[in-house]
Amino acid sequence: MIAEYADRVWRGESDDSIVDQGMEGKGVKPIVDGVGWWSGFGNVVAFEGSGELALFDTSSPFSAAQLHADVRAWSSAPLTAAFYSHGHIDHVFGTGPFEESRRATIYAHEAVAARFERYVLTSGYNAVINQRQFQAPGLRWPVEYRHPDVTYRDSLTVRQAGVTFDLFHAKGETDDATVAYVPEHRLLLPGDLFIWVTPNCGNPQKVQRYPREWVHALHRMAALDAEIMLPSHGAPIFGRDRIRQALLETAEWLESLVTQTLDLLNAGARLDEIVHTVTPPEHLADRPYLRARYDEPEFVVRNLWRLYGGWYDGNPANLKPAPDAVLATAVADLAGGAARLADAALDALSRGDERLAGHLAEMAALAAPTDAGVHRVRAQVFSTRAANEQSLMAKGVFTWVSSESSAHANRLGAPE
Repeated sequence: MIAEYADRVWRGESDDSIVDQGMEGKGVKPIVDGVGWWSGFGNVVAFEGSGELALFDTSSPFSAAQLHADVRAWSSAPLTAAFYSHGHIDHVFGTGPFEESRRATIYAHEAVAARFERYVLTSGYNAVINQRQFQAPGLRWPVEYRHPDVTYRDSLTVRQAGVTFDLFHAKGETDDATVAYVPEHRLLLPGDLFIWVTPNCGNPQKVQRYPREWVHALHRMAALDAEIMLPSHGAPIFGRDRIRQALLETAEWLESLVTQTLDLLNAGARLDEIVHTVTPPEHLADRPYLRARYDEPEFVVRNLWRLYGGWYDGNPANLKPAPDAVLATAVADLAGGAARLADAALDALSRGDERLAGHLAEMAALAAPTDAGVHRVRAQVFSTRAANEQSLMAKGVFTWVSSESSAHANRLGAPE
């Protein structure tokens, strides 16, 4: 059943990725003897053998109870080990119910602890940006974490639940990623280094990503010649050829963005020029695992600029800029008022220039923050933008902004 399902996903007939959890709520599905796959927002791979249970990734605080119930329906063996593919909260919060009777040994890269410390330091900020990204206004960011018991720097081999876990460190979406290979089953566990959409290495609201290092990790994983790959988001992939294709084409897609961006950066181009020039390889556009539905290419370019070029974007006006509201007020005065800017935004929107419409609507709202009509226009512009975007990142920000201005307009008494 899982092989047939995975084949449909491979062919683009079903969706299962970090955006669409196609098998969520279906419990633990057998992959091979002693290996089960649990689908959720943060997949979990369970191993049973030698009277032990081990988990690769442990899901989120929101699904820990369901994970425990589903795994217990599959195996009654005590949890003796768990592995974090990295420290994002949808991968590290599921051991609690298992550890009520016995503490497990948790393995992770040494940088996971520093991530947890940063999460505590910036818990308020992380709550805000994840509320916006996932449209979850009630989300509260956790400040207590289950720290790993055993950490490593470059590589580590562990024997648990009757199988071997060959672990190695990689950089990509995070700086604390662990990849695991289980030779007994020729099984690759890439964590979030493959998520069935374009790589999440440009997220505009999150910390630094590492696109070039991600390319290296993809090549290293492809060289393992695995027969089964179980990502931490999205469907399994079966078969050496398919796994190699998915990993190497993802590497090609990402390396193209890296090369184009670095070439332009080294030529002295401004960030604005680079963002609007670099494009991914056209011949990979139809791949079901390379759709820009979560992150997107221009965000990757900005992240590369941040990594290699700092925060100055090449525009001297942005080095020590006027406050946004001051600039917006000056432009509104030149245009004849904030309402004129709002009208111009609607005109740009009607002509299909949503990017320009966004600039004009935002300036109008900054220049006249208590004008209900202006907020109504801002809400319309960004609602339209959200509806026409493919990536969850852009949809999240634009939807949040639209809702924000709708609330302002209603509070200020704008006419419908």
